[in-house]
Amino acid sequence: MKEIDLNQASYPYFGGVDLMKIEGLSHATVLTIMREVGLEGFKKFETAKQFASWLRLAPNNKISGGKVLSNKIPKGSNRLKIALRNAANAIGNLKDTQLSDFFRRVAYRKGRATAVSATARKLAVILWNMITKGIQYNPPMEYLFLDQKRKLRMVIKIKKSIAKFELKPDDLGFADASLSAIL
Repeated sequence: MKEIDLNQASYPYFGGVDLMKIEGLSHATVLTIMREVGLEGFKKFETAKQFASWLRLAPNNKISGGKVLSNKIPKGSNRLKIALRNAANAIGNLKDTQLSDFFRRVAYRKGRATAVSATARKLAVILWNMITKGIQYNPPMEYLFLDQKRKLRMVIKIKKSIAKFELKPDDLGFADASLSAIL
């Protein structure tokens, strides 16, 4: 039997996109993507939302009169959805990756089952963007949590105030050159 290196086979198949760079994706998941959707199957969907909805990973929001009646994920399954949920479950067991941090945040608020579904949907969106747009997976290096965002907004606000009043570092009492470089 001839051995096939799946990494080398999938790279040209998906137009130079390396799907194995996504943490949690296994060879079985990549084979399932190739078998169930293929390269042309991704291009049939105009947006990542439509692709996630086709996989039945997007919530089915039923709203009437501005009131949310239901927001459950619709029933139904296919092999790719199962493979993505298995990959999402594997991501939940990883440590110190961007997707595992996302998984833990959702699991803390809503439970592990919801976190598996949310991470599987996120994987579907990442896959659609990678394959249709031909971009490599590049996870953000750092996620800004709420308190970090507040600090960042506060620094921007202070900088604008300093610029508005045309203050110099000496006027503020900063003798240190490193602090004046920040302003």
